[in-house]
Amino acid sequence: MVSMGMTHTTALARLEPLVGRWTVRPDVPGLGSAWTEFTWQDDGAYLRQYSDIDELPPTAPQAWRDNAPFPTTTLIGLDDATGEFTMLYADGRGVHRVYQMTFADGVWRMWRAAPGFHQRFTGELNPAGDTIHARWESSEDGTTWTSDFTVTYTRIDHA
Repeated sequence: MVSMGMTHTTALARLEPLVGRWTVRPDVPGLGSAWTEFTWQDDGAYLRQYSDIDELPPTAPQAWRDNAPFPTTTLIGLDDATGEFTMLYADGRGVHRVYQMTFADGVWRMWRAAPGFHQRFTGELNPAGDTIHARWESSEDGTTWTSDFTVTYTRIDHA
């Protein structure tokens, strides 16, 4: 693990199981897979996630071809007063979002409440630490949720 000289980074170290490179495979017919990499930034003050896809396959649905978010970058930080994580997100389409986040007992959650477009993500890390099964959901009102897609992260390499 990276040396973490800042006092609040001890709590940020809870994210260590995410560090490394992963294959990301959404359960969307014809889409194929992408990759993501989690690395420590600024001596462990933040966890950076960078995701990209080498190439969308010709079988990818047109909606994904027209609106693929890649590349994406997130920066995860910790509020040392509350112990809560915040994730700043930006992607290749010019979309910028702020998510709240938790990672505890192998369960990774992200969510945001935005007028007309609430989102939530739940991922479960298997005991071996090499697979995360997750799902994205959305809601117009924050009450009635619809499944967007499921996704599987498979570890390629530890950092």
